[in-house]
Formats: sequence, structure tokens, C-alpha cells
Amino acid sequence: MSAPAPLAPAPLLDRAPVSGIALAPGIALRPARLHEACGAARRSMAFWIAGKLRGPVIWIAPAWQPDRPHPDGMVPFCDPSRFIFAEARRPEDMLWCMEETLRAGAVPLVVADLPGPPALTPVRRLHLAAETGAAEGRETPLGLILTPGDGGAPGVESRWHMAPQHGPDSTAWRLERRRARTAPPAAWAVSQAPEQGLAARPLQGADQAAQPTG
Repeated sequence: MSAPAPLAPAPLLDRAPVSGIALAPGIALRPARLHEACGAARRSMAFWIAGKLRGPVIWIAPAWQPDRPHPDGMVPFCDPSRFIFAEARRPEDMLWCMEETLRAGAVPLVVADLPGPPALTPVRRLHLAAETGAAEGRETPLGLILTPGDGGAPGVESRWHMAPQHGPDSTAWRLERRRARTAPPAAWAVSQAPEQGLAARPLQGADQAAQPTG
């Protein structure tokens, strides 16, 4: 009697989840996946995530847009010297660069500052690239796309909206988890204190339902 044929390995996206990267209690992002940050403070969220990781960060930006992260604005969240900036001439080149970097599994965080949400097929390719990088590289990479406005990339692991709510004597934001595969929508008031980093307070009831105005 012949031996049974070996089972085919499970698809990468069906593998058991790994622990998330925690920004604050209740706020975590699963590595080896693609996430989306949108809203006026989406870059601040990317810096916040970078500050919770160690190692280099690859930041991919469109060559036709002049605005770039300034080190002075990054310092409250993370060390700017860890960042490697790359430019691409076309949106599809940005996605290709992100895919190849995730697949290499050489850095813990890959950020693409996109001009708009990508379609479902590129998102799936980025998920698979991140899974491959985690399986074959030395890091378990997290992919983060930054999209303007309310975002809306289909198929992302989670979507976050971050908007400034600064006061005369305070530095603060409103953070919303608008989509996640394993968690419900939620909102937090995020504040920053000198030398203390960021703190997040869950919003409840009417505060949670309110939408940012800026």
C-alpha cells in the first residue's frame, strides 16, 4: 500500500496569526500584513509605528510631490536616522518597490506614501510579499500604505484614520480604527507629553461616534 501523498502547504494568508505590534492598549497592528493609514495625520501614525519597532524603515514616496517628512517633526515619535527614503516616478513603481522590499524581509517596516488607494490585486500581492518576507527573511515586515482623505484600499488588514486635534497648549489627535479583520471599529484620543511619548484614551458613546472636522 502506497504512502499517502503529502498535504500541500497552507496558503500564506491562511497561516496562524502572530502577535501584533502594540502602539497602546487596544491599538495593535498585525505584522506580515498590509495596513492602511489615512487622514491628515497619517504620516504621524507611520512615525508612531516606526517608534515601536527597531531597525531600518523604508519610506517610498512619489517623486512628483515635493513634500517630505522633516526630521524635526519625526523626532517626537522616532529616530529619523533609521529612515531610508526612496522615490518612484509612477504609482505602480511605488507598489512594485514596496512589494520587493516586503518580500526581502530585510526591514521591519515598509511605508508607501501613495497618491491614492491601490486596487485589490496589488493589495493581495503586498500581503503575500509580506508573508514571504516573514517566512524567508530575517525580519517579519509590516507594510503600511498612506492614502489621502478617507483612504479606502480594499482588502487591507486594517484601516486607521488619524486627524489632528491640537489645542493652544496641547498636542493631540483623534485616531479611529475604521476597519480591521479581527477587531470592531473604535476611536481614541491620542495625546503627547514632552519626554513621555504618546498616550491613547478610548472614546465612548457620542465621543466615539463623532467624526473629525479637520
